[in-house]
Amino acid sequence: MGWLSVSKRDLQRIEVLTEVLAGRRTTKSAVGVLGMSMRQTQRLLSRYGDGGGGALIHRSRGRPAVNRLGAGVQEYVLGLVRQHFRDFGPTLAAEALLERHGVEISRETLRKWMVGDGLWLSRKQRRSFHQPRLRRESYGELVQIDGSDHRWFEDRGEPCTLLVFIDDATSKLMQLRFVPSESTDSYFQALQGYLEAHGCPVAFYSDKHTVFRVNKPDASGGSGMTQFGRALAELNIEILCANSSQAKGRVERANRTLQDRLVKELRLAGICDMAAGNVFLPAFLEHFNERFAVPAQKPENLHRSLHVKASQLTDILCHREQRHVGQQLTLAYDRKQIILERSELSEKLAGQYVEIFDFSDRPLVLLCYKRRCRQQGHLGRERARWVAICRRRVVMD
Repeated sequence: MGWLSVSKRDLQRIEVLTEVLAGRRTTKSAVGVLGMSMRQTQRLLSRYGDGGGGALIHRSRGRPAVNRLGAGVQEYVLGLVRQHFRDFGPTLAAEALLERHGVEISRETLRKWMVGDGLWLSRKQRRSFHQPRLRRESYGELVQIDGSDHRWFEDRGEPCTLLVFIDDATSKLMQLRFVPSESTDSYFQALQGYLEAHGCPVAFYSDKHTVFRVNKPDASGGSGMTQFGRALAELNIEILCANSSQAKGRVERANRTLQDRLVKELRLAGICDMAAGNVFLPAFLEHFNERFAVPAQKPENLHRSLHVKASQLTDILCHREQRHVGQQLTLAYDRKQIILERSELSEKLAGQYVEIFDFSDRPLVLLCYKRRCRQQGHLGRERARWVAICRRRVVMD
């Protein structure tokens, strides 16, 4: 005699029916306990008395279903899914099979087959976990930057963007600035204020905004980095781009806090425009850091001193692009044809490569390269040395 597997329900029935046959319980009481009709209870009593506990097991257990699909159907369907609908979910795949191949199959059956064949993962299996990233150990080792678009002045003024610089090791707000929108010029202005106040950090951590990252790998112009990235490279500051908003959660959480606290502080102060807001921000920043900043794990400050003159820093924090001056003293820039005024200095630029310095508040400036400088390329300290030697400026109104 082999082993029989019984369910919890079958065990309960055996126990109750045994009590009925032993006279310890009435049939009417068994009906209430089992939740069955009197007729079905009497039928089970008869089967249990004749065949024992095994007779209570459902007679279709272990038998193939009468509505089962024919042999080979599963492999045929899975073959179609592998060939045509590999990235489809079970519901969409079942609809496509019926519409395109005339194969009618329930989505749950197809789901079970696709899971067993490795063509589909359940929602639980597809879950991904973002482990929290530990803080950097030292102050100035990593600074997270982001822009937050919000109605900072509520109905008193126009919506604008707040640029937020926050230290990763201490959660200390390093720089706040109201700007019309996230742009290279606005980040240049905020970066200049940061560098003059704190020095150069080891790295900045940002999202993949076009200010920080060239999102078109096949871009024809430029050197593979943005203007902001070029400026950081000249200052020997690394730029890291996060793959998700969770990765730079410290600055994201700071944005949410500022959208609550700063908005109310601006309302109490009666501030309704960006100019007044930028004057108010230093005092708010100091008070905020006293409340929420935490000590770093290591005491050293990794900010480097800014060994750059003010004029040199201005040259770094601007748009710079290389152009060729034609024999007619013309060059193309910003979708415009620029004609240089003829002079002794401009005539020497014909056939030369120049670098255009585009400042936000001043006229364009041209910097000329000599042949030897051009051969040096555009990388490293050698280029900076030759630029200092070869610079010739032509100011264009």
